[in-house]
Amino acid sequence: MPELPEVETVCRGLNYVTSGLVIMGADVLLSRSVAFPDSDSTFVQEVKSQKILQWHRRGKYLLAQLSEGYLGVHLRMTGQLLWVKQDSPLQKHTRVRFFFADNQELRFVDTRTFGKVWLVNQDVAPDSIITGLQKLGYEPFDAQFSVTYFQDKLKRCRRPIKTVLLDQGIVAGIGNIYADEALFVSNIHPQTLACDLSSSQIERLHSAILEVLETAIASGGTTFSDFLHITGVNGNYGGKAWVYGRKGQPCRICSNIIEKIKLGGRSSHFCPQCQKG
Repeated sequence: MPELPEVETVCRGLNYVTSGLVIMGADVLLSRSVAFPDSDSTFVQEVKSQKILQWHRRGKYLLAQLSEGYLGVHLRMTGQLLWVKQDSPLQKHTRVRFFFADNQELRFVDTRTFGKVWLVNQDVAPDSIITGLQKLGYEPFDAQFSVTYFQDKLKRCRRPIKTVLLDQGIVAGIGNIYADEALFVSNIHPQTLACDLSSSQIERLHSAILEVLETAIASGGTTFSDFLHITGVNGNYGGKAWVYGRKGQPCRICSNIIEKIKLGGRSSHFCPQCQKG
């Protein structure tokens, strides 16, 4: 699933190519990809002639501020937003199309169909319709995500720290890839209980989260399977990953072999030497 760096990369790309443009029309090819409104014809009618003012990212959600409301997108596991020419061959799993002037088009492509699109009227708050927004914790780069806040959340939690990092209600946007990476950078074993972390470990982890996310954003995110930039280019962070996706390979620091375990139903990659339990 695309995580914060991937969604942030898409957000920046969308702002670069679509900010200030008017949506000339749309076409819904798969009804269940549109979560709201529940009528394809209403969605097409109400999104037409809307001007895209600016795209924002909240956690793993994309939110476009329109001239009269908001357009929300969640890519889920395999969703892609691709900026293409209207006459280019239609991708097999294209679900929603947005048409612009000069033969340009924004396509929502989603192989497994878990992704969703919302169109929210300007008279209501986006989180009243896109209810997942209500459950999100602080953004990692916001001032509210302080070491003090992080310590307060972790000291009362008896879950493994890897599981806690995936909790979007504590910090928004981190997923499996960057949780593994941040734990490696801070030398913390993924099975360590959050409440057992020392103050210095929490400070290191807080710093590592920001460091890893900044590096990944600068690399355009990670492509292991489906993620693409809006122009169809792969993300480059995968080649720089410390542990994620590197089971059986030597650690870049100590040369011990990277291991993978199951934790809370998710895979966790770690170095048994650098991240001793």
